[in-house]
Amino acid sequence: MELLTAIAAVAVGVALLIWGADLFVDGASSVAKNMRVPPMVIGLTIVSIGTSLPEMIVAAMAALDGNRDLGIGNAIGSNIANIGLVLGITALIIPLTVKSLTLRREMPVLFLVTALAFALMADGELSFNDGLILIVGLVMLLAWMTRIGLKDRHDPLIEEFTDAIPDNLSMGKSVLFFIVGLVVLIVSSRMVVWGAVDIAHYLGVSDLIIGLTIVAIGTSLPELVASVVSALKGEADLAIGNVIGSNMFNILAVLAMPALIYPGAFAPEALMRDFPIMLGFTFALFVVSFGLKGGKVTRFEGALLGSGFVAYLFLLYLQA
Repeated sequence: MELLTAIAAVAVGVALLIWGADLFVDGASSVAKNMRVPPMVIGLTIVSIGTSLPEMIVAAMAALDGNRDLGIGNAIGSNIANIGLVLGITALIIPLTVKSLTLRREMPVLFLVTALAFALMADGELSFNDGLILIVGLVMLLAWMTRIGLKDRHDPLIEEFTDAIPDNLSMGKSVLFFIVGLVVLIVSSRMVVWGAVDIAHYLGVSDLIIGLTIVAIGTSLPELVASVVSALKGEADLAIGNVIGSNMFNILAVLAMPALIYPGAFAPEALMRDFPIMLGFTFALFVVSFGLKGGKVTRFEGALLGSGFVAYLFLLYLQA
């Protein structure tokens, strides 16, 4: 009965997380739009961060409870799920063609951000200073993306981001959405953390494993929905952009939460097993997006990504 209650808490909590993130992003982006912020800037900052909000809030709440491994596992596992599960399923539904110059600029930055995270984690712990470095990196990333958004007025992502911002929301309603979304995010993240920790204790597995699997897949659902919808609309750049942007924010913003709130040593498996696998999936994203087929992710490549994700889950099962 306790296990069923914990599973229900995670399921309901994830659903509320997704709803709360949507409300929060709609409210925040509408407030920015009412203040006449360019749609490209809104998309590259608020909308992009919005897809990583569930991971950020869950990692912060877990750290407040003295559980840094759950947040670290959530960050790394979400990046793996974004590429293997989200992009794999999306490409299986419809092949994706990459045209945006912005995305071609972002891919090397994703590798740079990943290398930074590895350097900070190489000593086996995330310190408060590491968290500050990650936050500084996040601010620099946002500034760089905003500069691109203001400079590249003809980038195909502009129209797609414009469509993602709600129309006809008054300032009062936008602020209400923002506040309600934030409250829902906080409450639902507590449910997810509580349920996930209880499941880990009941099954006798580590909090890291639960963060890498149940929580990571659950918090990656917004990216899955957004990418599939974008692909069905023919907006391939936005679908892949969701994954690249989310993965950069997961590393900089989500990993910063346990470092700032509950710094210290983490489970060595996160660095020795899971981080190299995340790096491998990131390299695979680069290859399938810009390499083999000249900027096209085929259904076969999507199937390979999905199969790789299933193999990773099987590896975790064997080691758990």
